[in-house]
Amino acid sequence: MPDNQEVLSEVIIKFAGDSGDGMQLTGSQFTTSSALLGLDLATFPDFPAEIRAPIGTLPGVSGFQLRISTNPIFTPGDDCDVLVAMNAAALKVNLKGLKKGGKIIANTDGFDSKNLRLANYPDGVNPLEDNSLEGYEVIKMDVTKMTREALKDITMGTKEKDRAKNMFVLGFLYWMYNRDMDNTINFLTEKFGKKPEILESNVKALKSGYNFGDTTETFTHRYSVDKAKMEPGTYRSIMGNQALTYGLIAASQKSELPLFLGSYPITPASDILHELSRYKNFGIKTFQAEDEIAAITSAIGASYGGAIGLTTTSGPGMALKAEAMGLAVMLEIPLVIVNVQRGGPSTGLPTKTEQSDLLQAYYGRNGECPMPVIAANSPSDCFEVAYEAVRIAVQHMTPVILLSDGYIANGAEPWRFPASENLPPIHVKFKTELWDGEDKFQPYLRDDKLVRPWVVPGTPALEHRIGGLEKQNITGNISYDSDNHELMVKIRQEKVDKIAHYVPKQQLDSGAAVGKILILGWGSTYGSIKSACIELQAQGHAVSHAHLRYVRPFPENLGDIIKNFEKIIIPEINNGQLIKIIRDVYLVDAKGYNKIKGVPITKSELVEFIKEELSNG
Repeated sequence: MPDNQEVLSEVIIKFAGDSGDGMQLTGSQFTTSSALLGLDLATFPDFPAEIRAPIGTLPGVSGFQLRISTNPIFTPGDDCDVLVAMNAAALKVNLKGLKKGGKIIANTDGFDSKNLRLANYPDGVNPLEDNSLEGYEVIKMDVTKMTREALKDITMGTKEKDRAKNMFVLGFLYWMYNRDMDNTINFLTEKFGKKPEILESNVKALKSGYNFGDTTETFTHRYSVDKAKMEPGTYRSIMGNQALTYGLIAASQKSELPLFLGSYPITPASDILHELSRYKNFGIKTFQAEDEIAAITSAIGASYGGAIGLTTTSGPGMALKAEAMGLAVMLEIPLVIVNVQRGGPSTGLPTKTEQSDLLQAYYGRNGECPMPVIAANSPSDCFEVAYEAVRIAVQHMTPVILLSDGYIANGAEPWRFPASENLPPIHVKFKTELWDGEDKFQPYLRDDKLVRPWVVPGTPALEHRIGGLEKQNITGNISYDSDNHELMVKIRQEKVDKIAHYVPKQQLDSGAAVGKILILGWGSTYGSIKSACIELQAQGHAVSHAHLRYVRPFPENLGDIIKNFEKIIIPEINNGQLIKIIRDVYLVDAKGYNKIKGVPITKSELVEFIKEELSNG
């Protein structure tokens, strides 16, 4: 190895600039190049709510954090080693997340008087010139000027040339971290093949950034990260919404049922609609409805017709779908409702993450309206959870709520994807004829799971009517009888409760089965909890970790696990929602750790909190 190259075990890079600077694209391309090298990785995209936020302002900063490592990792990291700041606002917003001694790659053109003013720096103050960044390694580059110089022979406007700045920076980082440019060049060729001038400008800027690193005498040090030690298999980099889409398609294929998505676009769930619409070759049907109500009711109609009915949304859309969810519960029909959670209430923080809708999923409908709820814990886990949501829905004749969130949906990690033959079967049996002893079809005659039969409309001798009014037990006729209503409410609840018999027992993710503290989590807190517990266990602390996939009903043995610990801590990205349910069901005085800032809980803050609890006895 040359003397100027250093091997690192991991590095965390944050790309930051205006929402029009292409930071998400830059980060995703660096992610792809890292995945091709076989590195473990985790990402955290962070972008403004506005479609085109004000240029140069603090609210307009778009960021993409990437952690790559030789060792297994579970989060995109707490603090970054390298901050790419395309302007003054990007530096100001993200400096607090840079490690002391870390590198700042600053585009000097983004620190002119106008940009400094827009970033709310006092008149005459420039952080690149006033020694306020002492303790950091500051790499100053006039990216704008060098990009324009590289593209001087291309006959396009200055504004269009400036759009290639992100490729110049990416090329420089490819040089710094010993990366090949070919994959990105192939990506650009595929994306801009029909726009040769744009393609040429991006490729030239990419190569110029690489060559700048290679030829300048200012930077002589380069880095590399060795390939990760991962279980053998075929891997790809996957984002949460992608993995969820593939899980739904796999479930459709294994169950031999057509999949229908009725959806209305909403951040951060829209990518599921976009992705599924690309797979018509698998018989997938997608419908972009005029509103949330039409979206879910069309999915209910598809389920009534014998398909997998699916609808996707986020918190505000869940509120609008609530009445139709009640209808699906009353019909006892399979339906999958995907809620990719975001900060609320109302429009709230539409591009930021939050575990804000658990209580809504549990209780957010009129009447006694129980539905199973399951939650994904990482981007790759979305595949398995989507597959499981379909299985529960079609085998237990019930709508199912699948909870993801913005952090999971937009984050990426390596995924060792399964072969189709290794996926568990999803057995579905439609009723096609009258049973022995049945002289008339009884649509609410149940099996030992309390599941009613699923009949495709038009099946001879099995014609039936369903609707939103209360049903008479067994016959399905409309009933206003008070005793029958209480009976049906109890039956619907018991049917959901019985699902606990048909899901796996809860397992500890790490730690001893008996100890001082159990960290109980759900959803996207998985990575930070797992990382914190591994660190604390290595220090000899009696800390264990259990993470819930099945949130309603809980696994049958969860209560037994909880009883084995002196203290239960429940970290959540909300104001305390799972903790209310755990206290209610298991009568334990659980302790919450809550963060509601639109960003994930970090490992370091959780470690500090748990240590305080350990020291408090």
